[in-house]
Amino acid sequence: MSRNRVIPGFGLSLGYATLYTSLIVFIPLAALAASGISLGAETFWAVVSHPQAVASYKLSFGASLVAALINLVFGLLVAWVLVRYTFPGKRIADALVDLPFALPTAVAGIALTALYGRNGWFGQYLEGWWGFKVAYAPAGIVVALTFIGLPFVVRTVQPVLEGLERELEEAAASLGANRWRTFRRVLLPALVPALLTGFALSFARAVGEYGSVVFISGNMPYRTEITPLLIYSKLEQYDYAGASALGVTMLVFSFILLLAINALQYWNLRRQGGG
Repeated sequence: MSRNRVIPGFGLSLGYATLYTSLIVFIPLAALAASGISLGAETFWAVVSHPQAVASYKLSFGASLVAALINLVFGLLVAWVLVRYTFPGKRIADALVDLPFALPTAVAGIALTALYGRNGWFGQYLEGWWGFKVAYAPAGIVVALTFIGLPFVVRTVQPVLEGLERELEEAAASLGANRWRTFRRVLLPALVPALLTGFALSFARAVGEYGSVVFISGNMPYRTEITPLLIYSKLEQYDYAGASALGVTMLVFSFILLLAINALQYWNLRRQGGG
């Protein structure tokens, strides 16, 4: 007795999908791992555990985490304003959210450096009045990573907010719940999966960012040098194996963190579904 296939040509489609994914993702990642492992265990460990590399890991993941957390809060706020309120220029503001997607990252880096540099529009006051340096400091890296990661949270949360029924909020208000309690008990549980997804996308985008950071960071070893910049420096020195070793390390760290975020999201969905 033959089984009825839901999708005609499933085997052929699966073959093409597997081939495409292998060519674009799996084979390049395997080549990266093979190039890094070719150094040997001792040399590989010496490269990835070098103090300069460790400092770049801390800055890369630390700045990415801070930027993703900022986007988690303000991305939700931006999505809330765009969905729940009507105001002049709303369509323009909604379109501007996607600007980091279309703008070349190098252009974003130059623009942010011009704004937050010592003589920039914002930098001259931040550094001159309060002594807070943004450009060529870790704070500048956070600003750049926040800029390129904001659309991921907004565009992930926005459709979920649009789909929430206003009747639930009205019912909570009729039962005596204030606005904060309504948000925390009614709206937030429905938004958590989208928020976690937006956070993960923003974090992953920030970890691998290069173009917008290279101009505003200053690229000072042990201080403002992120791992992608260190990898590029090794490539300029024709140290391909060392660059691959750092790439493998970043790949492993990123995979573990994203796996943890997805596990947290799965646990949250199970908790909501199972009560």
